[in-house]
Amino acid sequence: MKNNKNFFLKIIESQKKILNQTSLVDINNIINLVIRVLKNNKTVFWAGNGGSAAECQHMSAELIGRFKINRRPLNSISLTVDTSAITAIANDFGYEKVFSRQIEGLGSPGDILIALSTSGNSKNIIHVLKTCKKMRVKTIAFLGNNGGKCKKSADYKVIINSSNTARIQELHQILLHYICESVERELFKK
Repeated sequence: MKNNKNFFLKIIESQKKILNQTSLVDINNIINLVIRVLKNNKTVFWAGNGGSAAECQHMSAELIGRFKINRRPLNSISLTVDTSAITAIANDFGYEKVFSRQIEGLGSPGDILIALSTSGNSKNIIHVLKTCKKMRVKTIAFLGNNGGKCKKSADYKVIINSSNTARIQELHQILLHYICESVERELFKK
């Protein structure tokens, strides 16, 4: 059991080191953008693959349900959950369009998309970021590694300076929880 605790503490120390090397300059701007979008009754959309898709569902639920405060639901949609739309779009248009096709149908200027990609090179994420730009939908990308190709297409980016997928996803979750809590506190001050 002691070895397990030491291994766990090593992971936590590693996360602290990675976080210290991560630029969080845009976090306050991201929080303010999300607040502004929600105050204007616009929508926060989410997109990601695999574990990032699960995280999109999780964070969307934090906004539409609640994080800590019992309050009205906030406009939030994860583009990762409609299996009929995803499989139809993938079959008819290609997997790289599973998110962009949905945002074309559901999004409008003034909305935002929060995209998660541990590699920064997911073709469907690159495609939806470019589609959002054409539609005047602001984009926020939570990325790993060096940000990959996605970093060029996002309005705001948070790049976790690691190539370890699990560590990237864990830090994405911590930062996204921080954003959700900050947004909720600001919108529903008690």
